Amino acid sequence: MAASRTHVQRVRILYKTILRLHRGLPIEIQPLGNDYARDEFRRHKKCLESEAIIFLHEWTNYAISLAKQLGLKGPHTGKPLGKHFKEEDLEKLRDEQVCQLYELMIAATGKTKDNIKEKT
Repeated sequence: MAASRTHVQRVRILYKTILRLHRGLPIEIQPLGNDYARDEFRRHKKCLESEAIIFLHEWTNYAISLAKQLGLKGPHTGKPLGKHFKEEDLEKLRDEQVCQLYELMIAATGKTKDNIKEKT
């Protein structure tokens, strides 16, 4: 039956799974995660097939990683939330992705761009 699902159905299932997983996140970062996922899925709605394959692979990995971190009964039974970003992974990102990551860090930490610049 899974083989008969359309691409659109698979994308929708993945998106809904991610939003469900986000319910296990601390309440203060749920909106951030949901907004980011919504924007990314919307932005890739009409992407090339080659981009769609990579996109779905990465978001599937995210969902699996988050499920492992949250554990079966919520964050208190799973691994610590988050993952260290390796420098070699950062070097593989496009400039646009680095900017997105930077903006996400600012939103997640609640710091302003000025606060970050003052510390560097």
